[in-house]
Amino acid sequence: MKNLYRFLASSDHGVARAARHVRRELRGLTLPAPRPVVVPVRLAYEAARDLYYYGSRVLVCEPIFKSYCTRYGKGVRTGTFIHFIQGRGNIVLGDNVVLDGKINFTFAARFSDSPTLTIGDDTGLGHECRIVVAKSITIGKHCRIASGVHILDSSGHPSEPEARKQGLPPPDSEVRPVVIEDNVWIGARAMIFPGVTIGEGSVVSAGSVVLADVPPYTVVAGNPARRVASLRAEPAQRAGSAGARLDASSANGAGARAADHAARKSSLPPDSVS
Repeated sequence: MKNLYRFLASSDHGVARAARHVRRELRGLTLPAPRPVVVPVRLAYEAARDLYYYGSRVLVCEPIFKSYCTRYGKGVRTGTFIHFIQGRGNIVLGDNVVLDGKINFTFAARFSDSPTLTIGDDTGLGHECRIVVAKSITIGKHCRIASGVHILDSSGHPSEPEARKQGLPPPDSEVRPVVIEDNVWIGARAMIFPGVTIGEGSVVSAGSVVLADVPPYTVVAGNPARRVASLRAEPAQRAGSAGARLDASSANGAGARAADHAARKSSLPPDSVS
C-alpha cells in the first residue's frame, strides 16, 4: 500500500499523473448555488436545527441542571449543553438567570458541610466559565459574566510548600468567600481569586487577574488587576470642581479688566490722569 501511494504521488507514469489530476479536480470542485434552490434548503435546515436544539434545551439540559439546584426562580434558562457539576453543594438561583453554553461547577465538600453558590436575578454566565466553591460564592443581580471566567474561593492546594508536598488540603484560612455585588461586568477569561469582593457597578476587563477587592463603580485591568478608571464621581467632588472653575473664571476676568484699565491710563497724557 505504501508503494502504491508513493507511486501515485511521485511517478511520471500516465496512470499516476491522471490520478493526481483527478484528485486536484475533486479537491477544487465547487457547485453553483442558485438561490431559488438553496434558500429553501437552508431555511429547512435552520428550522430543523433550531427545533432540535430547542428540544434538547427544554427537555434534557434544563431539567437535568435544575435537578441539581437547591432552589431556582422563574425563567431560569440554560444553553444546549449539559453543565458539568462535580461534588455536592447548594445552588441557589434567582429569577431569569441565564447559564449559557457549558459551565463547570465544582464543589469541595471537605471545607464545608454545604458549600453554596448563590446567583441573583437577571444575571448571565457565558460558555466555559468555571466556578469552584469550597465555602461560598455569591453573585449579585444584573451581573454579566463573559465566557471563560474562573471564580474560586479556594486554590485547592496549600500555599505552604511542605503541606503541598504531602498532598494536604489548604488550611481554613486560605478558603475565603467571594462576593460579586450587583450589576458587575466581568470580561472574558478573567480570574477572580479567593476572598475578593467586587463592588457594585464595577467592570473587570478581559483577562484580568483579580487578587484584591474592587471598589464600587471602578474599572480594573491587568495581572494583577489595578484600577484604571472610575465610573462614577462623587457629587461633592463634581460640585467642588464646578465651583473652583467658576471662581477661577471670575478671578481671571477681574484680572483682565484691571490690566486693561491700567493700560489705558498709561497711554493718556499726565495731566489727564485722575
